[in-house]
Amino acid sequence: MDTDLLRAFVTVAECQGFSAAGKVLHRTQSAMSLQIKRLEDQMRQSLFERTSRSVLLTAAGERLLPYARHILKLEDEAKDLLKGGTHGEIIRLGTSEEQAATYLPDLLPRFSAQFPHIQLEVQCDISDALVKRFQEGLLDVVLSVRHKPTQSGQLLGWEPMVWVIAEHVPLAQWPILPLALNPEGCIFRAHALSALGREEKPWELRYISQSPTGINVPVQNGLALTVKTPRSVPPGCRIVTEADGLPDLGHVEIELHQRPGHSSEAFQAFCQALEAAVTDHNGIECYI
Repeated sequence: MDTDLLRAFVTVAECQGFSAAGKVLHRTQSAMSLQIKRLEDQMRQSLFERTSRSVLLTAAGERLLPYARHILKLEDEAKDLLKGGTHGEIIRLGTSEEQAATYLPDLLPRFSAQFPHIQLEVQCDISDALVKRFQEGLLDVVLSVRHKPTQSGQLLGWEPMVWVIAEHVPLAQWPILPLALNPEGCIFRAHALSALGREEKPWELRYISQSPTGINVPVQNGLALTVKTPRSVPPGCRIVTEADGLPDLGHVEIELHQRPGHSSEAFQAFCQALEAAVTDHNGIECYI
């Protein structure tokens, strides 16, 4: 059985579409369709039900999927063995700077001790940009804040958003709220402006930065307030409560995206460790 066809099959099943799977495997949609057709001819059964809106597994496809995953896992393990272990494997991780600062300090030493030859490439950006890169096949795993439903995101839990201000600054000193926020496209920014609009609170955007440092500096110096999660409140700052008169911001959902068909031992161990780091963290309400 051609493992290249099986990898295409597993990727289409997990992405629930030929176009998304093609981006992951760096192939055109037509090439993906041709590979699935070849596999279906070999199996002499239809593996997917295709509609204008979705691609779903048939009963035969559901039976094949666990075997395909197992075969691919064995193939990856055999390649690792012949290469002398995991030398040369690269895991491309996408996450925000604040998530990286929260979860990676404890995770990386333990993972490195178990897989010392793995190369980890970390890209930090806002979640929407990272998910887009993942969908284009440029990242292997992404820890993100959910902006909209995706086919690849596995919900891990949720955490509250809070208003943050310098400890020494009284909120009442600002008749017009000065804000320090991420660029447009950030869900924290969208929630903040929407909440202030509903309450008809006057505001002005004073500082814009994609970097947490660019946001934290004006906030810590009493020049603006911002929106964070409780785990990301910078030193010298405090959470503003509803008693101070600011609107509730609700919560954000945390999700994990894993590259379909990537079944090496190191990759699976890294994803499991990252998931555990998030779900075990104080302040995260878990879905699992």
